[in-house]
Amino acid sequence: MAKVFTITAPPKLGIKRRERTSDPRYVDGQRLLVEAMKYLAQADPVQNRPAIELISEHVRTRFRMSDSPLG
Repeated sequence: MAKVFTITAPPKLGIKRRERTSDPRYVDGQRLLVEAMKYLAQADPVQNRPAIELISEHVRTRFRMSDSPLG
């Protein structure tokens, strides 16, 4: 039978992380979707319910908590 040896890799301490900056287009896009839902809800919440649900579903599936504007 062969023996299995584990060679541990040392951590890479020289890696520089890039500075985190937000992308204004990402934030503006989310703000625009929220404003669209508010407008539809104020205009006629009963009739516009399918449209509000569609936008809301898009926000939930396209913009998850793990998403980042940094790409």
